Amino acid sequence: MDPLFTVESDRVQYNTVTNSLLATYDYQSTTVERGANGKLRVVPKSQTLTFKTACKTPRLGCMLVGWGGNNGSTVTASVLANKMKLSWRTKEGVKSANYYGSLTQSSTTSLGVGCDGKDVYVALKELLPMVEPNDVVFDGWDISSANIADACARAMVLEPELQDKLRPHLSKLKPRPSVYCPDFIAANQSERADNVLSGGKWEMVQKIQEDIRDFKSKQRLDKVIVLWTANTERFCDVEAGLNDTAEALLASIRANKDEVSPSSLFAVASILEGCTYINGSPQNTFVPGVLQLAEQKGVFLGGDDFKSGQTKIKSVLVDFLVSAGLKPSSIVSYNHLGNNDGKNLSAPKQFRSKEISKSNVVDDMVDSNSVLYQPGERPDHVVVIKYVPYVADSKRAMDEYTSEIFMGGHNTIVLHNTCEDSLLAAPIILDLVILAELCERIQVKTEEGRFEHFHSVLSLLSYLLKAPMVPSRTPVVNALFKQRACIENIFRACVGLPPINHMMLEHKVPALMLPYQKATTDQTTSSGLKSVVSPSTPPTATTNGLHQTPTTAATNGFSNGIKSF
Repeated sequence: MDPLFTVESDRVQYNTVTNSLLATYDYQSTTVERGANGKLRVVPKSQTLTFKTACKTPRLGCMLVGWGGNNGSTVTASVLANKMKLSWRTKEGVKSANYYGSLTQSSTTSLGVGCDGKDVYVALKELLPMVEPNDVVFDGWDISSANIADACARAMVLEPELQDKLRPHLSKLKPRPSVYCPDFIAANQSERADNVLSGGKWEMVQKIQEDIRDFKSKQRLDKVIVLWTANTERFCDVEAGLNDTAEALLASIRANKDEVSPSSLFAVASILEGCTYINGSPQNTFVPGVLQLAEQKGVFLGGDDFKSGQTKIKSVLVDFLVSAGLKPSSIVSYNHLGNNDGKNLSAPKQFRSKEISKSNVVDDMVDSNSVLYQPGERPDHVVVIKYVPYVADSKRAMDEYTSEIFMGGHNTIVLHNTCEDSLLAAPIILDLVILAELCERIQVKTEEGRFEHFHSVLSLLSYLLKAPMVPSRTPVVNALFKQRACIENIFRACVGLPPINHMMLEHKVPALMLPYQKATTDQTTSSGLKSVVSPSTPPTATTNGLHQTPTTAATNGFSNGIKSF
């Protein structure tokens, strides 16, 4: 595919031999030290890094644990509908397949400033070569034997006419037998469990590995990513000698220990097969032994729990309130839903897993403001989830935010949010898979070091997850704007572009405004004032509105100034 745009810089090189992109990047940061007198010493730092991105996109497979659930059946059917370019009638008119709600497919990012002084936007997927969602091949496991067409009908998410068009294709897709340990999910799930693996837990791990290899071989795939979208489990115990190290965990699996959860079995099998594993539910799948095993094998892990509705809004609203100098003191969140997720969460132990993932979302934003909050102080934060079968997949979320304001006053914000749960989660599944695969192709090195991948705990995925996992002793970021900026700016670094900083000095400092003034003619705005808006001859190459001289081709298989595929 021809590049959408080029980056004219001698710090960006494309190797035609290895089909890889190299970008030299100055990473600027600031360290702060507190002296004995309480004074702060602030030290700006700059470090030169080189990013290397393999540009060839692989043939990618995704194996879903809980393939026959609402999320799994919806994402599979939706990708097929997009691939077939289907349309269907509804009472509101004709609808067509799309990827709305996908960060990679339907959101945009600014490349820089054009000659007219306005931002130039491209789809986020254009920043780096990403797998097309239509090309992802699906397979997976489920404790229910229903084929994916019947699973879609049971889920009641997609319109009947669309389901009818897809049925001939989806009815051929049947989940593989899955791990069923009744103690980890609600008792009300037993009626679905007619497609389960037998034998001991180590035998189950080996069978999952065989399934991954079988899928990869039969579909001629380059890579497989495994993602858990099955029922929320209760939290498992973390104990020395049980799951605190990789060695202990593997021994516990071989000994068929009861406290090793099904999700941890899938994680271990995926890691042993070298497949990235993503946890879309809130349970503590990633016990210390799983984390250690992933580090040892150099395999990515992402988690926990899809962030689709209420929590996503909360991570925006609390960030806004605290950043505005207001003090949220009470946050009450109520949900009711009627799908199988809600049914499973009606059991106390499974609800507790979800409550934990939903409750911690405000912590980093509260900790960021010591003017408003004393050390250890937190808002009252209550989360309630109820199962109401009638509303099916159309989840209701009601929130009340009460904040302390100026001079002892109070401000209360009340929200009602109706979320079509699986239609919000399905594009998140795609984004997680696409971004995780891309990260497998990115390496970074310092001037003195060697190329290495990101840490095995892939915190770059935080934007898409309620309770984002981060490497040990690193900060958790829940604020949505920061999470998205992280993705954008890392991808910009991969192509040699500076981070988006929103200073827009080219519109504030007269000397920096001159290039636009010279390249435009005055036009009268609706207010009667003059505005510089009309472009004239653009410079030979432009990056963020600044003129640069195009570079010449480099040797050793590299050429300068290539971007996007």
